[in-house]
Amino acid sequence: MAAIKTGAARVQRRRDKLRAAGLRPLQIWVPDTRAIGFAEECVRQARLIRQSENAESLAEDEAWAEESDITGWTA
Repeated sequence: MAAIKTGAARVQRRRDKLRAAGLRPLQIWVPDTRAIGFAEECVRQARLIRQSENAESLAEDEAWAEESDITGWTA
């Protein structure tokens, strides 16, 4: 009968395997999408972007996209 592993032991085993594969843990801080006012701020920023778009900025975006090497990328 296999020994019953605790959750902590399973997590440690998984982390050990990932490290052995050459990966390392990384912690990042991101905005809290549940925060009051988050959705309104997203709308405000999207509106600013939309209002700032013009023919020149769109041409710059297209030129960047054409020059970008996306070989092997998938959607």
